[in-house]
Amino acid sequence: MKKFLLVAVISVFALVLTACGGSGASSDKANGSGKAKDGGSLIIGVTGDPEVINPNYASDRVTLTIQQAVYAPLFWEVDGKPALAKSLDISDDNLTYTVKLKDGLTWHDGKPLTADDVVFTVNSILDTKQNSPNRGNFVFDNKPVKVEAVDDTTVKFTLPTVAPAFENTIKTFFPIPKHIFEGVENIEKSDKNKNPIGSGPYKFVEYKTGEYVSLERFNDYFDGKPKLDKVTFRITKDQNAANLALQNGEINLKSIQPSDRNKVEKASAVNIITYPENRLSYATFNENQPALKSKELRQALSYALDREEIIDAAYGSDEYAKPASSFLTENTKYFTDKVETYDQDIAKAKKLVKESGFDTSQKLTVYYLNNSKSQESIALYLQQQYKEIGVTLDLKPTDPNALSNITLDRKNADYSIALNGYIMGNDPDAYKSLYLSDAPYNYSNYHNKDLDALWEKGAVTADDKERQEIYEKIQNTIADDAVIYPISYDNAVLALDSRYGGQKAATPQPVTMFRDLSKLYLTE
Repeated sequence: MKKFLLVAVISVFALVLTACGGSGASSDKANGSGKAKDGGSLIIGVTGDPEVINPNYASDRVTLTIQQAVYAPLFWEVDGKPALAKSLDISDDNLTYTVKLKDGLTWHDGKPLTADDVVFTVNSILDTKQNSPNRGNFVFDNKPVKVEAVDDTTVKFTLPTVAPAFENTIKTFFPIPKHIFEGVENIEKSDKNKNPIGSGPYKFVEYKTGEYVSLERFNDYFDGKPKLDKVTFRITKDQNAANLALQNGEINLKSIQPSDRNKVEKASAVNIITYPENRLSYATFNENQPALKSKELRQALSYALDREEIIDAAYGSDEYAKPASSFLTENTKYFTDKVETYDQDIAKAKKLVKESGFDTSQKLTVYYLNNSKSQESIALYLQQQYKEIGVTLDLKPTDPNALSNITLDRKNADYSIALNGYIMGNDPDAYKSLYLSDAPYNYSNYHNKDLDALWEKGAVTADDKERQEIYEKIQNTIADDAVIYPISYDNAVLALDSRYGGQKAATPQPVTMFRDLSKLYLTE
């Protein structure tokens, strides 16, 4: 066996920490002495209620952010270093992955966390009756990965074929407790998710819908006792109200919209943290609507737009976003920008509208988050540009939870266009959950059996050059078919109360703000 340490190809985050009232970059220190204080609390602002706090099902930003505090992964995604795991060995034939867990791991209720929990989690994902959207990550050539517990701390995964994509699956894997969920007929709908038992730095205490999720310190956390006593996720859908709460010290940490940065810095004693989030912001065209089954109409709607104008309208500066090309983000293996990007051409857009046969007396709709200023700006820009090519677009600002339910319904035909964004990691195989014909997150409702076969082939192709050719073909096909309109690759902007330190150790990361909240502390 060869020893293998996961090495992430996520670009190293360039952190810019600017203290309010300061003059440029600062070190990883809060205001005051900088000495860590034991205890205290942290209030984190989130934009909506969590859905299912369970790693087998979580997919939205709010739920994943809370999950990161409650559950712990085998490996840290940002740099691939072991978390619950101690090591990973891969056999010379690349068919057997052996994970060794750290000794003495426990769940929040004091029960031991063992290899049996990892095996149970995988098997529950593979169980078609459990309807986990992660199932495809453990199936190659239509055959499931086999998993077994060698002993209490050793798990062996046996692949049916060589699958380079499996590395990313291991790297992003969170176990759930067997003793809690064994025998549960429907894990996703189980009330046990309302009182989650995890292994992360903070234990669940209470959830009040529309108000907060409160957690307390888990003293037996594998990476040492967390520095703070409590963490509370405050649910504030109105971002103006959330920014005011940040100013008043009622919220200590939140993601902020670029357009709010200057106002937040002037009004609040915060450190601003920016870093590449490896996120694609995009507009998806819903092919459940008959008119949008026309590739010509989707192409027309794409040619009507200009990415730089959208970025200027939504973010006010290219400091926070850069024009996108592929549906893959730049950190993803085999990314190419050599695809059709539909550079603005109004005349061509008008011509394609006519060729599509679209009835211009018919209205299209765009759904977007009602608490996102950037999405509102994008929607208004789309409305303006489409009017120029004879297409009427109605705006539908929508509550985050409602929008999630609408776009997750694979039969929904209410929206013509939805503004969305995703962060999928380093391996392109992860993106198939968005573009396979029967994928749960196929928001475009795009169906292409030939492309489905390419996705499956890419997952099990060992030759790097051949794999690159496959994913470049996939990128070009999705671009040529105008399945989505990629808008921008975005940066994250966080505001953290300047009394808190430990940002570097906590490690800013995509989606969840920080990878390990146990490292944040109040200063004396």
